[in-house]
Amino acid sequence: MPVIESAKKQMRQSLKKRARNTPVRSELKSVFKKALLLLKEGKVEEAEKFMAKAYSVIDTAAKKNLIHKNNAARKKSRLAKTLAAAKTK
Repeated sequence: MPVIESAKKQMRQSLKKRARNTPVRSELKSVFKKALLLLKEGKVEEAEKFMAKAYSVIDTAAKKNLIHKNNAARKKSRLAKTLAAAKTK
């Protein structure tokens, strides 16, 4: 436990930030996995409809600085690339 007042305040702030960020980060992971799972199972049309939600969640995480903007772009690119490959099968 921190002894110094500023360290106590920093701990309080970090707990609040963590509580605010955890649901977004969790949703990001689950949405990304679900999108890849849909594509892996061959449900192309469902995956195509789900992409809008996946992109939205990824963009939100990037906007809130949970992931870097390049990381967000890479995730979106990988999803799009996998979707395009699934369409051609």
